[in-house]
Order: sequence, then C-alpha cells, then structure tokens
Amino acid sequence: MASSQCCENPPALNPAGGEGKVVDSFSGLKAYLAGSDDAKAAVVLISDVFGFEAPNLRKIADKVASSGFFVVVPDFMHGDPYAPENAERPIQEWLKLHAPEKGFEEAKPVIAALKEKGVSTVGAAGYCWGAKVVVELAKAHEIQAAVLCHPSFVTVDDIKEVKCPISILGAEIDKMSPPELVKQFEQVLSENSGVAHFVKIFPGVAHGWTVRYSNDDAAAVKSAEEALADKIDWFNKNLK
Repeated sequence: MASSQCCENPPALNPAGGEGKVVDSFSGLKAYLAGSDDAKAAVVLISDVFGFEAPNLRKIADKVASSGFFVVVPDFMHGDPYAPENAERPIQEWLKLHAPEKGFEEAKPVIAALKEKGVSTVGAAGYCWGAKVVVELAKAHEIQAAVLCHPSFVTVDDIKEVKCPISILGAEIDKMSPPELVKQFEQVLSENSGVAHFVKIFPGVAHGWTVRYSNDDAAAVKSAEEALADKIDWFNKNLK
C-alpha cells in the first residue's frame, strides 16, 4: 500500500532542467543523459512517482556523471508522472498503470543498450517507487551495484534474493520503509556473506528526502548531499 508520504513535497517539474540532454529514445524510452559517452561504467537513475523531469533528480544525475559515469534517467512514466492535484486518479489508481514490475521489464533493454555501447559495468539507484525497480534488477543479475533510497514496496524477501552489492539509505521518518524494516534488511544482508552491503538510516529526515528536498532548507540539503556522496562512493567502489 502506498502511503501519503509517497506523494508529499511534489517537485516543480522542468523538462529542460539539468546540464545533460534529453533524447526521445534510449532503447525505446525518452531519457535524460549526462556524462561522457566514453565512460566504461554507467548508472541508471530510476525516479520516484514524479518522474524524470524532477530538477533535484537531474542535479543528482549531473553530479554522478561528473564522477566519471555515463548516466541515464529513463522516463519510465511515459510522460504520465503521478499528479497529486488530479483527485480523480489517486495514487492507487495511478499505480495500476505504472507498476514497478513494468519499470523492471522496461529497464532491462536500457541496460542491454548500455552494454552494446561499450559500457562494462552498470549500477542503478532508485528513489521510492524506483527503489523497487532497482531491487528487481539486483535480484535478476542485471546490474553490478544497487542503491535504494527510502524504498517503497521492497520486502525482506526481495532483499534475500539480491545478487549484487547493495546500499540502502533509509529515513528515520518513513512509513513505507520504517527504520525497523531497514534494520531487518541489514540483518538479512549481514547473513548473506556473498553480497557486500552498506545500510544507513539518516536521522531527522522523512521518506523522499534525497530527491524531494527544498533548496532553501540548509539541513535538508546537507542530508541529501550526504546521501549523494554515499551513493557515488558506492558506485566508485563497485563499478570501477
């Protein structure tokens, strides 16, 4: 069940945002691209329900790209991100059209296209809705490193099946993945010696904080930047 936290602090979407470029088709999906075409390591960023035009998400893509990765942010929403102001289509109805499992199927050809263009390792980071897509990729041997930021819909059974190094960045105030659940994830990973892991619960922040923060809130920006540094560190360790 999606909680109201999934939908709080919606971003002001900007189709022209970021230092990279938008292409009409990257393996069939519209996508935001950043970083060098020659990079041998790539990162796929998978948005929350608000989609790939969120300014903070593109800022994250640009920062990850500046660390030497080719970054793809596909539009898994197909131009139809969740709109909280549309009272006729609550989140549960929207999710019927945009299930994370569908995102997982659409992400596989994106990863195949990256491999075809000469990339040797691929990581993925997902936010809320996108974290469920990432955990499915991590279970299916599709990626070499995973980062889940304040995940939605992810279960202990999902974590038991993860096949690649995984980092989980949780929030202290989170109905979708409360700290108790994140600690269960950590326990499961600790028992699986074959999978490297990094789990951290950030104090004083709520679900969505890594990507839906206000630039006017210094503490929120600091927490988001810390999470971004952890994410880049994880990809540097496991993809290069």
